[in-house]
Amino acid sequence: MVGDFEQKRVALSTGVDLDVVDMGPRDAPALVFLHGFPESHRTWRHQLPHFADRFRCIAPDQRGYRGSSKPQGADSYTPDKLIADVFALADALGVERFTVVGHDWGGAIAWGVALGGQPGGLHPQWAGRVTRAVIANAPHPAIFQRLLLTNPEQRAASQYIRTFRDPASDALIEEQGIAGLLAHAFAGRVPSGGIQPPEEIARLIVDWEDRDACRAMINWYRGSPAEVPPMDAPYGEPPATPFPKLTIPTLVIWALHDVALPACNLDGLDELVPAATIVEVPGCGHFVPWEAPDRVNAAMDDFLAAG
Repeated sequence: MVGDFEQKRVALSTGVDLDVVDMGPRDAPALVFLHGFPESHRTWRHQLPHFADRFRCIAPDQRGYRGSSKPQGADSYTPDKLIADVFALADALGVERFTVVGHDWGGAIAWGVALGGQPGGLHPQWAGRVTRAVIANAPHPAIFQRLLLTNPEQRAASQYIRTFRDPASDALIEEQGIAGLLAHAFAGRVPSGGIQPPEEIARLIVDWEDRDACRAMINWYRGSPAEVPPMDAPYGEPPATPFPKLTIPTLVIWALHDVALPACNLDGLDELVPAATIVEVPGCGHFVPWEAPDRVNAAMDDFLAAG
């Protein structure tokens, strides 16, 4: 069991307050860890102590989660606002440059943080602040959207997003919380193995009792611009549009037994991320940071040591 981490409350210029783990030497290179749905900073419970001897490790409970601010409208969870939170957090902690590390939804936001904050990035006010990126089982936005329009496997795997977005799910959330919605959306689809230890399940269930948090977590899906067609919608290539390349060193860790994100998400990644290092983790499900922590830590050790 990994014990509790000390958190502090940090007020951001974006108008939200986040509960944040901030451990390790203050003058060391910074790693900003972004968790995904439906977890918390504890996604990184095996990484934070591993890296805190030589990096400043910053891991927020992102907006909508646990004790952090929980605005209730879906428009508060659009990617631009979630990306802005990360740079505002760095500002609030006095961090100029950092490596962004993300899993699941945290990885989706990490792609945006990296694209906006790389040298010459999409956002001039942030350009040059992100030096490296580590992404774990979070699809590149351009590849993911194309797969949703062209690939039956990914489209089928993503139908749960339509369930999450359906207003008819609101009653289930009110009655049973996130646990009930997950049981409904993933019935018969989650394989054995990769189950949280009992003490972690207990922590999550406590977190999920807060209905404001449940609604806020789902709003990450409702605020996303990603188009998820129904299974009977026509398939076809999207219009050709240029997408900026991510040129900073990037580590992509991909567990191969992910029921929501098949490995086809790696196809074509080298064209969009020419400096990518891809590490595949066989025999592991979606939650690779805690399902295979030794392999994640080793891959990050090698990547970060390379400079």
